[in-house]
Amino acid sequence: MTAYLRPTSLDEALALRAAHPDYAVVAGGTDLLVGALERPAPAGVLDVFGVAELVGITPGPREALTVGAATPYARLLESPRIRTTLPMLHTCVREIGAAQIQARGTLGGNAQTCSPVGDTLPVLLALEAEVELANQAGRRRLPFAEFVTGYRQTALAADELIVAFHFPAGLSRLRQHWRKVGTRRAQAISKVMLAAVASLDDGTIASPRVAFGAVADRPLRIQSVEAALAGRPPSLGLADEAAALLEQAITPISDVRSSADYRLQVAKNMLHRWVASLVD
Repeated sequence: MTAYLRPTSLDEALALRAAHPDYAVVAGGTDLLVGALERPAPAGVLDVFGVAELVGITPGPREALTVGAATPYARLLESPRIRTTLPMLHTCVREIGAAQIQARGTLGGNAQTCSPVGDTLPVLLALEAEVELANQAGRRRLPFAEFVTGYRQTALAADELIVAFHFPAGLSRLRQHWRKVGTRRAQAISKVMLAAVASLDDGTIASPRVAFGAVADRPLRIQSVEAALAGRPPSLGLADEAAALLEQAITPISDVRSSADYRLQVAKNMLHRWVASLVD
């Protein structure tokens, strides 16, 4: 039988993580438990869902927000601060699974699993969130873009836990856009996801950030598209240009859910519609 540990404090959790780096860390367990019959059992399970220091939504200066790694999605949906400051995250979480998944699923779990189809991951990229990691020696923060290193691979060390996600100030002033395409709107694994933000400054696009999921081996910021959009007025022609650049930047695959060609066309359509929506 797999060993099961459930610490009640962060210090205890970090000590157990250091002692058992081969144990699977779970919060809600919505990924690990669903696949339990299909994968070899881990050496043990470290359940951090009950660690109070990992749960909460904390405001900072100028609307910056910190979200604990084990904060259930349901708490995010109930939060007025998330709804007003990070509406894209609120919309994304609303479409993840059903109420049961939302009651258990967490940002930390989605980030640690780091699946190419993890719904919240493009959102974390587009919002330029930082992930906070901790071990017994201390804490460190790094941009989420640096946290993701490959297919289901992250910069998380064997003795570290994900503690929190930090969102910068000023996000509520940006136009935030989230779009998910799947077999149905919710309770379905995504085929393509788009998270995009921008503002309009005197009629031109400023601070564009465009991130996609399920179009490569990891969630991606599409920097070529961002560079093409920055400082230019939105137009249908610019939307065409952005879609053409996207085709060169992504490498979708064919699998049981969709074909590569379908994913490519849908991704281009999603981007085109978002850029076109910026036209006043």
